[in-house]
Amino acid sequence: MAIIDVTIPDIGDFDEVAVIELLVKAGDKVRAEQSLITVESDKASMEIPSSHTGVVKEMLVKLGDKVERGSLVMKLETADAAAAAPATAAPPAAASAAVVAAPPLAAVSVPAVIAPAAVAVAVAAPAHQPAAALSGDLPHASPSVRKFVRELGVPLSEVKGSGPKGRISQEDIQSFSRAVMAGETRTQAQAAKAPAGDGAGLGLIPWPKVDFAKFGPIERKELGRIQKISGTNLLRNAVMIPAVTNHDDADITELEALRVLTNKENEKSGVKVTMLAFLIKACVNALQKFPQFNSSLDGDALVYKNYWYIGFAADTPNGLMVPVLKDADKKGILQISAEMGELAKKAREGKLSPGEMSGATFTISSLGGIGGRYFTPIINAPEVAILGVCRSTMEPVWNGKEFVPRLMLPLSLTWDHRVIDGAAAARFNAHLGQILADFRRVLL
Repeated sequence: MAIIDVTIPDIGDFDEVAVIELLVKAGDKVRAEQSLITVESDKASMEIPSSHTGVVKEMLVKLGDKVERGSLVMKLETADAAAAAPATAAPPAAASAAVVAAPPLAAVSVPAVIAPAAVAVAVAAPAHQPAAALSGDLPHASPSVRKFVRELGVPLSEVKGSGPKGRISQEDIQSFSRAVMAGETRTQAQAAKAPAGDGAGLGLIPWPKVDFAKFGPIERKELGRIQKISGTNLLRNAVMIPAVTNHDDADITELEALRVLTNKENEKSGVKVTMLAFLIKACVNALQKFPQFNSSLDGDALVYKNYWYIGFAADTPNGLMVPVLKDADKKGILQISAEMGELAKKAREGKLSPGEMSGATFTISSLGGIGGRYFTPIINAPEVAILGVCRSTMEPVWNGKEFVPRLMLPLSLTWDHRVIDGAAAARFNAHLGQILADFRRVLL
């Protein structure tokens, strides 16, 4: 056993930096190159790695301390006999403990030619967005915390940091995740406390207060967690988006025959193909032809997304949930059907992660075989359009010579009039109908 003093390595052209995060504590086992603390200058944040594998005997720094090159970080107990070798060359006064500096930070974290600020931007960049396109106003979080965030699928910009300068720690991420699962993030909790449809923030007259019990027996039941969360979002979207809905019908006679045949041929696979799987694939084709439907408003700019994540509404015992099928353009009907089944099952069991419900660029709300003809779905901001689908029915359709029975699928496309006009919406619906009538068009 040997006791090693771990010190601050070369941190570049900074005299002092502040300790903003302690990643380990006394008694923890650490491995070589594991991050121990995070320090921050006025330009960037850096993680200080361990030089050896061992057990933390004593932390010698605390949050807010100012440190510089050579400052002691901790005492580390290691079984590496070679680690004590430098002690023989040390002055007699320091012979009892070897002082070993951690490896130079540039060699551990990033190549020296990359500026620290550029590294912070690159780490935070979503997979489909170039780092250069991001704004400079990034949340304060270390690389290890950002990695943790990506693994959980948590939106970092919505997390409130408890550290210095609003620094976000792993504990903050865990608290946010627990709050989301409990339906109690600050915004949602505040909205849940307000009366449903109060309208006070819009300058409207107060919601009527009525003692219903004076008219007859009543029973009061609190709204479910998911109803509270979705209700506030739906109210905001319905009020703030100038939405218009186009109704149309698609002939899916041949497509339904293909679906039935596909299920028959793949009966042993256990994957059931639904019409929704074909709809997702058809919508991706339409979104690629009309990219404004796959965009989002960002102030006075329109952000066009070159990825196709399709949300689909799932009816669960706890309320409506919207899982997201990612990269739908890269998947076939069978894979889409399999992933939809898995996501829908997790939704019913309440096991969907935040990452599995985020990132949608377009949403489909299907009432399936429940019934109805048309409806007006509410756009799921920040998306700019949503497709509503009802039960298909067999109808007589004039083919120019006679009426023939055709299976018709009602389509209800709701769109944001700030981004899309009526002509574009009509073309989108017409193109979607053509694909559903002859699915071979997807290949063109």
